[in-house]
Amino acid sequence: MKLQIAFDLIDLDKAVEIACKVTNSADVIEIGTLLIYKHGAKAIEAFRNHLPQNTLLADAKIIDRGKEASSILLNAGADWITVMAGTNKDVIHSVCTAAHNLNKKVMLDLLDSASPGQSALEAKSLGVDALLFHQTYDEEQPLLFLDRWEMVRGNTQLPIHVSAKITRDSIQHIFDVKPDGIIIGKAITAADNPEAEARFFYELCNNK
Repeated sequence: MKLQIAFDLIDLDKAVEIACKVTNSADVIEIGTLLIYKHGAKAIEAFRNHLPQNTLLADAKIIDRGKEASSILLNAGADWITVMAGTNKDVIHSVCTAAHNLNKKVMLDLLDSASPGQSALEAKSLGVDALLFHQTYDEEQPLLFLDRWEMVRGNTQLPIHVSAKITRDSIQHIFDVKPDGIIIGKAITAADNPEAEARFFYELCNNK
């Protein structure tokens, strides 16, 4: 099971500093949406310059201008990019085409999908490489979104990554549904010792 560490800070220098400390305990480093909003492609470039060997995902949440938007961030150094499932299928396909032309990959974010099961069913035909299944950051009750897991898992063979407010206390509930990867942000990046916390979660994932 892969561990993706999400950096949803606004301070780019601090984010890169922490990323350099946890790099050996992450399969994927995610440059969060807030960093992209604040710093644009420069955020991707900064991570790539400091982490030349790591797999980087730009959580761009693309909903329009798929080819242009994805090309900017992928050419800046991202290996993966996210596009929203609720947008037009042509946008999703254009993101996938642009990414694959650069030998990069696309993760479909199911957050805004009216029918996550249908989106999962159609994803592969649109060119998607993996799915992102998660709760919104502002959602008060954690893990309720897992009620919809089976309608997604049962409609695709693509890898599914799960993102939630995952902590040491709640992670076993995520393991129970057997995702292909988990995404953890503040539990690592805001920890007193991010390096030790990343190692803890990384070892857990590698034992699953």
